[in-house]
Amino acid sequence: MTIHAPDVLTRPHVGSDLPGPRSAELLARQEQRESNARTYPRNLPIAIAEGTGSFVRDVDGNVFIDFLTGAGVLSLGHNHPELVEVVARQASVLVHGLDFPTPVKDAFIDAQLSMLPPTLRDEMKIHFCGPTGANGVEAALKLAKVVTGRSEVISFQGGFHGSTHAAMSVTGLVSPKAPVGNRMPGVHFFPYCSAAHCAEGLTPDSCLSDCAGFLERSLRDPNGGIPLPAAVILELVQGEGGVVPARKEFVQRVRELTRELGILMIVDEVQTGCGRTGTWFAFEQYEIEPDVVVASKALSGIGLPISLIFYNRALDQWKPGAHIGTFRGNQLAFATGAEAVRIVRRDDVLANVRDRGEQVAERLAPLKNQAWVRDVRGLGLMWGVELADPATGKPATALGKAVQRIALRNGLILELGGRHDGVVRMLPPLNVTAEVLDTACDIFLDAVDTALKELELS
Repeated sequence: MTIHAPDVLTRPHVGSDLPGPRSAELLARQEQRESNARTYPRNLPIAIAEGTGSFVRDVDGNVFIDFLTGAGVLSLGHNHPELVEVVARQASVLVHGLDFPTPVKDAFIDAQLSMLPPTLRDEMKIHFCGPTGANGVEAALKLAKVVTGRSEVISFQGGFHGSTHAAMSVTGLVSPKAPVGNRMPGVHFFPYCSAAHCAEGLTPDSCLSDCAGFLERSLRDPNGGIPLPAAVILELVQGEGGVVPARKEFVQRVRELTRELGILMIVDEVQTGCGRTGTWFAFEQYEIEPDVVVASKALSGIGLPISLIFYNRALDQWKPGAHIGTFRGNQLAFATGAEAVRIVRRDDVLANVRDRGEQVAERLAPLKNQAWVRDVRGLGLMWGVELADPATGKPATALGKAVQRIALRNGLILELGGRHDGVVRMLPPLNVTAEVLDTACDIFLDAVDTALKELELS
């Protein structure tokens, strides 16, 4: 298996305070001129100059292993040379094509359909949406309402589906939607049955019977208060919610219920799709066939914006112009997306995801013996370490921020997520090498140990 290693940036090195002087200058300019809604530079105070493979260099010359990877869009790392070559070639031919057919778009469609399970390849159609995953979620919800003639939607606590109006409405996180009036009505949230510990504090068996049973009873009960919904939407691994894989039996019961009641099942694979969990889509590991699949982030392989939905061709009830968007014809993303699929196959990248996932599990296993670590969990190359007060069980937000800060100081970029940012997350490139991953895990383990000592928790 051939894995492309970084050509120039080969190891982490931090030689200045963070932020360094040039980063501090750009961060100050950003503070003055950009929206207060910006997030990442608040906890990761660097200004990025360049990236190669699994590494980035800031404007002060510090080098970091990047295990944020553009929130998961850089599936083959920064500036994969073959994808860069494709971008340059395609940019001189055609960049923007609306929804006209083009040879490169046709090749992209061929590549994407070929990655679906054999039973779905001839059953699915593709609708191109705006540039973000949230645009795909909006399209999926609208399609479900058009097809069923219904308006209610079922979503799950802990899920994240985006920041646009409808996507925010089906997101569990309360803080961004609390100040926004007149949100999309008809959204009902239910407990999410995870493969790890239950957010409701139930045992695994009780979690399955209570969570799935509660949903079933609510939808079957003529006095349950919820009209038959148009759709159920869920993530199979809640990403921003803290890397929480759903329990397989729960997902299968939801699929059986939706099929029986004629409700469309929308699987949000914006973060889990394109190989992140070790199969091209996570739903393959749950042995289900959704009605609608939302994909975005890693479709181009190199961070170019694109989103789409796959849906059963029997659901294609759009009228011409029913759901459009100016930037749904990104030819650069189509070109690199088709090439990325070829590279994934050629280099057996999905096997690397599975192998490196096992490596992460083994390297981070010692954390399970630490009292302040509640859980270490993941699927493929999507991992989270949940930190919690052993006395109260409450998320250890300050500890998570300390781990992130110390890891950055030692050359590793990590993200926070979960309730109250109590989960430290890793989203490595899918072609990360074993050597780079080992270095990152060394930094991670040291950061947890150092943070515990700094906060006098060990």
